[in-house]
Amino acid sequence: MDEMIDELLQETEERMEKTTAVLESDLRTIRTGRASPALVERVLVEYYGVPTPLNQLAVISAPEPQLITIRPYDPGSLANIERAILKSELGLTPLNDGRIIRLPIPRLTEERRKELARMVRQRVEEGKVALRNIRREALDDMRDFEKEKLISEDEFYRGKDDLQKLIDRYVEKMDEISDRKQRELLEG
Repeated sequence: MDEMIDELLQETEERMEKTTAVLESDLRTIRTGRASPALVERVLVEYYGVPTPLNQLAVISAPEPQLITIRPYDPGSLANIERAILKSELGLTPLNDGRIIRLPIPRLTEERRKELARMVRQRVEEGKVALRNIRREALDDMRDFEKEKLISEDEFYRGKDDLQKLIDRYVEKMDEISDRKQRELLEG
């Protein structure tokens, strides 16, 4: 098969892989009933006027299944960290003892679980839309190659089939990620 299509498919796969990784990372921030440092590590904290991810300002750990502790490197940032957590969409109340912030993770109510499950489905759907956009761009490129006689019609159709296999694989990956997160929500 033509080298141009191979290159295009490889580039397309890299973009689909990144899109899938972003989704997975994004879903880690949706809380289940279990404490996980990933829940808060990307919360942006105003630090000397710069929005900074919490994991760059503090040691975050989950010493118990229902508790996250946040120990800032700079104790002067405690109030800002507390404010950022309160403003986030986590719905958690930080307990600040002047040295460390304790973040109790309450068990999820049935209603909250359903709300979070809807949020997961919505984000997965957005990820799939991104995959379809990547596929459409790659298909447009292949059509251009064919129009410019850089590839034959047969090569175009083979490339199109390979592209479909690629998106099918990544849609399946996203479904697996979604299923795993839904299970976590139900267990929590």
